[in-house]
Amino acid sequence: MKKFFAFALIGLAAAALCGCTGGYSFTGASIPVEAKTIAISQFPNYATTVNPQLSQKIYDELQQMFSSQTSLNMASDEGDLQITGEITDYGTKASSISSSDNVATNRLSITIKVKFTNRYDPKADFEQSFTRFKDYNASLDLSAVEAGLVSEIVTELCEDIFNKSVVNW
Repeated sequence: MKKFFAFALIGLAAAALCGCTGGYSFTGASIPVEAKTIAISQFPNYATTVNPQLSQKIYDELQQMFSSQTSLNMASDEGDLQITGEITDYGTKASSISSSDNVATNRLSITIKVKFTNRYDPKADFEQSFTRFKDYNASLDLSAVEAGLVSEIVTELCEDIFNKSVVNW
């Protein structure tokens, strides 16, 4: 009898979640029920310094994130949700000085400008720049650490975009 009540309670909770008029996801994404597709565009690179793989990395990471964490299908151009953008800055500069007045750490920074459009909820639309960075030991050549740093920064930027566009906490 206790098992019956436990299963009944679980069934009622599931029915209540499915019966909501707003979208719900166990990942925290809040997407209008009507939205079925998302279109993600390649980000052209307008930074002074161009990393030739950066645009593709951002595109791939965003697609993977939305595919794995939502039920949205990828659309080639006009999706119910749309993400477009551009890479506006990519560079490295000194971020800290040692006690002997030498550069101790450098900072690799990436800035992207993003436009998000939600066909079913225009109040969720935004246009915003996102910047992320990683510091690295100044004794290292950027080329030795660049791939790993870029991968980490791109993941953080894509999480920022995902959270701003479909996570409404």
